Amino acid sequence: MKNARVLIVDPDEISRKLCRETLQQHLSVGEIVCEGTFDAAVKSLRQQSFDLAVLAIDPPRLDGVSLLQLAKQASAQLPVLMLASAPDVASATASMRFGASDYLTKPLKPDALVNSARRLLEQSRLGAENELLRRQVERPYIFEDIIGTSPAMRKVFSTIEQVAGSNVDVLVIGETGTGKELIARAIHRRSPRADAPFVPVDCGAIPDNLLESELFGHERGAFTGADNRRIGLLEFADGGTFFLDELGELPGVLQAKLLRTLQERKVRRVGGHEEVAVDVRVVAATARDLDAMIRQGTFRQDLYYRINVIRIDLPPLRNRGDDIGLLAEYFAHRHSREMGKKVIGVTPEAYQVLAQYAWPGNVRELQNVIRRGIALTQATMIGLDDLPDELVATAGRHHVGEAPSYFEIRDRQIALFEKQYLTELLSRHHGDVRTASDEAKLPRGTLYRLMKNHGLESVNFRAVR
Repeated sequence: MKNARVLIVDPDEISRKLCRETLQQHLSVGEIVCEGTFDAAVKSLRQQSFDLAVLAIDPPRLDGVSLLQLAKQASAQLPVLMLASAPDVASATASMRFGASDYLTKPLKPDALVNSARRLLEQSRLGAENELLRRQVERPYIFEDIIGTSPAMRKVFSTIEQVAGSNVDVLVIGETGTGKELIARAIHRRSPRADAPFVPVDCGAIPDNLLESELFGHERGAFTGADNRRIGLLEFADGGTFFLDELGELPGVLQAKLLRTLQERKVRRVGGHEEVAVDVRVVAATARDLDAMIRQGTFRQDLYYRINVIRIDLPPLRNRGDDIGLLAEYFAHRHSREMGKKVIGVTPEAYQVLAQYAWPGNVRELQNVIRRGIALTQATMIGLDDLPDELVATAGRHHVGEAPSYFEIRDRQIALFEKQYLTELLSRHHGDVRTASDEAKLPRGTLYRLMKNHGLESVNFRAVR
């Protein structure tokens, strides 16, 4: 860590100097503060912050273990390397008990000191980065792994808080990609069942002929290939939470069997004669219109009423306002770290496009767009050129009959300015995009994109003299 600050506390001046010079020579740290007494060290710990502390254990001149405790009180995350004058089991045990990160004995071996300090400084750096990221993404707008400040999302968070501690079944309604499973997991983690299994099953991903066996299990010989008894996912979730995703895809015959299970909290395996009691909380989710399915006769009304004890409606991303920016920033931080890049967010121009896009794939689509942008960008922020062309082309369109929003009116004015500016710019440069981009201080690709958006072609300006 080039800017790391290290505290060395050792009453032995020679040892203190050796330690300082070794770290300066091999680690190139930013600043090293050396103290020779207990009181001076306490003062430094209380008045300054450090990335690493190296504390000597040298009784009776210095009580390093007591200093360790004070250092941890000042900063619980501070890595501390203890230096003992001689090997001592008692001091080593005490050091580890009070939070020391490493323990070395004198005489100091430079390699051991450097390796230990380098490792602890790296841990300190990662801890600082994680703390920064945590502060950025775990503000009041984050609830479990769900991010949002919009009124609709605050209502969702409030409902989760109210119902998580109970055992009532929950129905989550939302478009594909809105995060229905995240809601189910948040309910589970905040419930008394948090230490028991959370078992998800996607009704739309399992063939109908296998779904009954998956949900309810089967006895040996129940059908061809059933060589052994197998418990179902409902039984496996006993004591925990059963998440039934895409409830609307459940076949009619299994709707009846699920209704019986919900009413009696018992399951009967395929081919079995006995019922097995299960203690499960069911959280179901669907993107389909169950009311319409009931009217069409494809979904049982009694099952709907039985499972719809508490209903949570997840808003589509297009109706969540500034949540789009929060999510984009969160995904940028999260995935840039995974991909080994330093991308901190999106440019204002790119954000405006994201804010105007309809997001048919909701949060999942936004996450994929940000991942794509991170992979493509050569800068520290995702720009317009890093967004999919089809997204940029369709962003900003509003439904016929709706009053234009502030942003749409503003965009119209910006579009008028852009077209006028580009027309005058290209006229001055007789259609030469290279020199025009230099004057405008725009990447040539961006200028071409703007020209395309406004129906301008360089050839039409070449004859203007």
